[in-house]
Formats: sequence, structure tokens, C-alpha cells
Amino acid sequence: MSSYNDFALKFYGSRTENGSRGYGCGELPTSGSVLSSWLSANFRGFSTSQDPAGNPKWTDEVVYLDESGEVIGSDKGIRSVEPGVDDHVLVGGVRKAFSDAAIVAKIIEIVKRWKWGPEMEAHLDRIHVTPKMVHVNQALRRIAEVHDSLSLFRWAKRQPGYVPSDECYVILFDRLNQYGDFEGIRSLFDEMIEECGSKSFTAYSRAIQHLAKGENLELSFCCFKKMQEAGCQTDARTYNSLITLFLNKGLPYKAFEIYEIMDRAGCSLDGPTYELMIPNLAKSGRLDAACKLFEEMKQKFMRPSVGIFVSLVDSLGKAGRLEGTMRMYTEMQAAGIKPSATMFVSLVESFAKAGKLEMAMRLWDEMKRSGFRPNYGLHTMMVEAHAKSGKLETAMSIFSDMEKAGFLPTPITYSCLVEMHAARGLVDEAMRLYNSMANAGLRPNLSTYTSVLTMLANKKLVDVAAKILLEMRSVGFSVDVNASDVLMIYIKDGSVDLALRWLRFMGSSGIKTNNFIIRQLFESCMKTGLYESAKPLLETYISSGAKADLILYTSTLAYLVRCQVEQQERQLMSILSSTKHKAHSFMCGLFTGTEQRKHPVLSFVREFFQGIDYGVDEGAARYFVNVLLNYLVLMGQINRARCVWKVAYENKLFPKAIVFDQHIAWSLDVRNLSVGAALIAVVHTLHRFRKRMLYYGVIPRRIKLVTGPTLKIVIAQILSTVESPFEVSKVVLRAPGDSVMEWFKKPIVQQFLLNEIPSRSDILMHKLNILFPSSAPEIRSSSSPRPLSLTK
Repeated sequence: MSSYNDFALKFYGSRTENGSRGYGCGELPTSGSVLSSWLSANFRGFSTSQDPAGNPKWTDEVVYLDESGEVIGSDKGIRSVEPGVDDHVLVGGVRKAFSDAAIVAKIIEIVKRWKWGPEMEAHLDRIHVTPKMVHVNQALRRIAEVHDSLSLFRWAKRQPGYVPSDECYVILFDRLNQYGDFEGIRSLFDEMIEECGSKSFTAYSRAIQHLAKGENLELSFCCFKKMQEAGCQTDARTYNSLITLFLNKGLPYKAFEIYEIMDRAGCSLDGPTYELMIPNLAKSGRLDAACKLFEEMKQKFMRPSVGIFVSLVDSLGKAGRLEGTMRMYTEMQAAGIKPSATMFVSLVESFAKAGKLEMAMRLWDEMKRSGFRPNYGLHTMMVEAHAKSGKLETAMSIFSDMEKAGFLPTPITYSCLVEMHAARGLVDEAMRLYNSMANAGLRPNLSTYTSVLTMLANKKLVDVAAKILLEMRSVGFSVDVNASDVLMIYIKDGSVDLALRWLRFMGSSGIKTNNFIIRQLFESCMKTGLYESAKPLLETYISSGAKADLILYTSTLAYLVRCQVEQQERQLMSILSSTKHKAHSFMCGLFTGTEQRKHPVLSFVREFFQGIDYGVDEGAARYFVNVLLNYLVLMGQINRARCVWKVAYENKLFPKAIVFDQHIAWSLDVRNLSVGAALIAVVHTLHRFRKRMLYYGVIPRRIKLVTGPTLKIVIAQILSTVESPFEVSKVVLRAPGDSVMEWFKKPIVQQFLLNEIPSRSDILMHKLNILFPSSAPEIRSSSSPRPLSLTK
């Protein structure tokens, strides 16, 4: 009978709740003789039909064999189980439903035994009871293997009574997270979105939280966007997880985007997220949002950490919001938090950079009283800030403390102090610092050398400046520009002797300068009458490939016009010849005879003026005409001067000088002309007016000579010698047309207009040095090849 017992145990399973084996029907019989009666008594409930008398109808006959194959007994009543129909057992004649624990245990047993696949699903299909989602969820909680859980979930979804369960998805997401299967979480999330749509399941949030904590940035944000598109709501914990993830990944702007969505949804941050969010907002420059969260945090009775205070103080200070910085600093002290060394450094730097040096010094002192030692960078910054603001005494005091503290000042610190002392003209202090810098083995930078050279040049210490320049070259710097800058300082200062001395030093040291500065020095020598020194400069200028332009030639000619010393006249003529400008050949040709020129004067003048590029040199040509007419009048060459004026007017160099306003008024404007040019223009123009009036009978109402206050006296004096009808007012000589007509008819007037200008030397030399423009403003436009500024 042992074989029978073993068979019965195998067939009916484990012990039930009441301790019996089988399905709660009492102890199995131990004798084969009573097996038939036992089966009839205990398993009638497995029949699905009844006979006419109401007794169960058995459909199958079961034969029981022993181990040797002999028949133990047989009976009817065992058949295949039908789920949902055989969901009970008969105890005597009473139906008894299977317990939930038994159903869950059976599901777990099948899943653990058959794992996954068709066999497992076939056995699940033959369970006596159709499981509900409650049974499935309980089974999922007790199944540890993720694949077994997913297999059971797939089988449950195909059952007719399946309903999407938030609890079921949460369990599965937790199980996938335990195994680190984030791709499985994403796949199941997509499946849930498609199945559940806009239902607000907590499983949505759980999946995103698992992905975020696993630092799966792309997957978590992708699922978050899908959840939003589906119209689902999430919780504050999910928002906080995402924000924390993006902040830890160094993507604050993405975190701020989620925060804005969170704010619109009415959710709030938790404590750890506040600790991350506020510093990141502050560092990114969104200070208003950071301060708002800070106030919100306090309203929730959360105590801000030291990190939040430090970040806000630092960011507010760097943004220049110093009032907010001090308010935050005071609030931190009121909360009982002691400032750290980092915070002191941030505060001092903020106020120093903003120029609030008094407040910076107070914080500096407070920092030292708190037991913190200012670091190397803070010392450096304070020295430079005070030096640049002109507070050299305070800067030197901090500099001294810096040296006593054992900090070696940087070249930048030395340079700043040297440059500021040099800018003040404090030669002794600047040179002392410069020498201290050299003794410390530090190399001055280009800016320091430039500042020292500029200071020495302004103080006219040529020998010391030469020494510094040679030191500068010895350490590898190019000194051509700096040497030229020093030379330019002497030129602008009018120290021509020092400029020439410095130029000789540059030449002896092999240091070159540019043509612009050579020309500037040449013009300075011309202004001061150093013609002997000017000529070699001009020759150097020409030999280096530069060309003397019409302005340079004209300015030299202007000095010749005013020169009254014969030796200097020879020097100036030599300088004019050295220019090798075509204007000099024209000048020489004007004073030769027709046979040598091979052209009449008027043709010769026209040929010269046709070669001028008026698009480029129009202003220079006007300047040349003014000076040339001065020179010709002084030399008594009136006819030649009239030819030059005529050709200049033909070429529209003075287009608005002569105006014919029909019969109303004729005028001549000589305000922009030199003395000689004005005299020639008046005589020549009155001659034209005379021809029009006498030959054509056109008489205007009035004639005006617009002279301005400068030339009024000269023009009035020359016309008074021939009894002109012109009346002198402030800036105009005017006369009626009839009176001028009668005046023109006088023989002396005709002779005056056609021949000589009487009393030439007396009238023209009247205040000539004051009246004659040495250079016309509109054409002094020679620009330097490049600016020589004292920069690095």
C-alpha cells in the first residue's frame, strides 16, 4: 500500500489548510478495498451533469495500478478540470470555494515550475479558478524573477477579465528597476501609454523616477514628454527627480524648464531639490528666480544651508547687486551661520570690483578679525583695485602686508603699481618699484615698460629712458614702436632738441621709426626755424621711399614767403628743391622766360593744373594757390599771379567765390583766401565786372566784396588809392551798380585793373605774419600709417 500512498500524494498535491492531503476531503484511505467507496464519497463534485434521479453522472473511469502494474481498483468520476466551473470542492454535499491564498499559491507554483512559454500558459489556462487581477498582482509581488513576472503579466493581459491595473505596472516597474533593465522600463512605459492613455496612474511617475535615479537622462525626459503629450498628471516627487537629474548632469537650463512646468502644475520643490536648484539658478544669472525660491523655502520653514547663502552672496555680488549681497550676508549672520573664508573672499572681491573700496576694506578687516587670512589672490586684487583707483597709499600698505605675509607679488601686481605711479609722474616711487621688481627676478611686461618710458619721456629724462629701452630690447621685446612713441611725445611737447637727440640715439642703436614720425619731426623743425636739421630729415623721408606731397611742398613755400633772412631763404630754397615735387619745377618755370618755357604763361599754368588729381588733392591745390599767389605778389609777378588765379577759378577750386545774380547783385567772396590771393582775386574780378558792364551794358543794382573781418582792411586800403565807391561795413565792401559803373570809366581805374597794384609792399605786408594762413584747415589731412598708442 506504500505504492498507493505515494501515488495519492503525487496526484493530489500538498497538504491543505485543515492538514489533510488532497483538496480538503479528509485522510486518503490506506486500504485498496475501500478506495472505490472513498472516491465516490469525496469526488462527486467534479461531475458537470446529473442523471434523471439527480445523482452526479460520471463520465470517465479511472483505473489505479500499483508499482508492478497490477490493478488496485477503479472507479468513475475523474476528468479534466474546467476553469470557472470547477472553482470549488464538495465537502460532504457542501461546495467550498478555493481561498485567494490557494489560487495565488497555485499561480506561483506553475510560474516557478514552468517559467515561461506555451507550457506555462497551458497550465495557467487549466487552473480551476479564473484568476482575478488581485490574484495576479499578489503573485507578481511574490515572484522575484523579472522574466517570470513579465510572462505572467503577458498571460493576464490576454484573459477576458483583464483590466489595466496601476498596482500591476508599479510592481513591474519596481522589479525591472531592481534588475537595472531601464530599456525594459521604457518599453513597458510605452505599452502602458498606449493602453491606458490619459489615466493618471502613479506608475507613470514611478517609471520616470526609476529612470531619473538611474541617471538615464534621455529616457527619463522622453518618457516625461510622452506623459505630458498624453495629458497625464505627475507628482512633485517626479518633478524633483527630473530636476535633480538635469542639475547633476550639468544641464541647469533644462532643469529650469521642468521647474517652470512644475510651477504651472502647482507642485513644489522638496528640500534637497531646493539645495540644488537655488545655487544653480544663481550661478546661471537667474537671480530673481533664485531669490524667489529662497523666500519660498523660508516660508515652508526649511532652513537654507550654508551652500545656498554662499551661492547667493557670490552671485549677487558678481552681478553688482551689492545691497542684496549685504542683505543676504546679514540674514545669514542672524540665522547663526558664520561666514566662511570663501564668502569673505567673494564679498571683498564684489565690493572691490564695483569700486566700493571703503566697504571692501571694512569686510577685509572683519575677515581678519574672524581669524581668516586673506589669500594670495585677494591681496593681489586689493592692491590692484586701490592702485587703479588712485589710492596709492592704501595700495602700498596692502602691498607691504602682502610681502610680510610671505606672498611674492605677481608681475601684474608690480606692473599695476609701477604704471599707476608712473601715470602720476611719481618718478622716484615708480623707479623704486621697477628696480624691486627686477631684483625679485620678475620680468616687466610690455605695458610696464611702456608706462615707464612714457613717464620718463614726459619728465624729459632722456638718458634714463634710453637705458630702460635698451633693457627692454635685451629681454626680447621689439622696441621700435616704443621708441617711436617716446619720439612722438617730444615732438608733441615741442621739445625739438630732445626729439632730435632721441632720434640720434635711435639711429646709433639701430632702432627704426616710421615715415609719419619723421615727417612730424621735419614739420616741427620747420616751425622752430631749425632748417639745417630739417633738410636731413626730409632727405631721410624721401630716401625711405616716401614721396613729398603738395601739402608738404606748400607748407615749405609758406615759410619762404615769410622769411626775411637771406641765409634762411637759401636753406628753404634748398629744402624745396629736395622735395623733388613737380610743383617746384612749375615754380621755377614761372620765373623763366617764354623761350625757356616754350609756352606762354597762361598755357604753362593750365598744363600744370591739368596734372592735379582734384578728387584727391583738391584741398591741397587750394592751399597751394593761396600760398603761391602770396609769393608771386611779393615778388611783383602780378600778371603771373593773375594767370594762376584765372586757371584756379576755371578748374573750380573756388566755385562759390564769384556770384552773378542777374541784375540784382554781383559779389566776390574772398574770406577763404590768403592776402595775396584776395588782392589778385579782387583786381581780376573787378576787371571782369568792368568788361561786362561796359561792353554788354549790364548794370546790377549793387556789387559786394565779401572780405570778412581779416581781409577787410587790406582790400579797403588798396581800393581807397583809386577813390573807389565801395563803402566798408563789418565784413562786406558794397557799392551801388551805377556808382561802380561811373568809377570804372575813369582812366586811373582802368590802369589799376590792367597793370600794377600800387603800394604793393606797404599794403601786402600789413600784418602778414598774422593774416597769412600757414596751413588751410580743410586740407591738413595727412594721416599716419597707423596710430602709435602706448599699448601692449
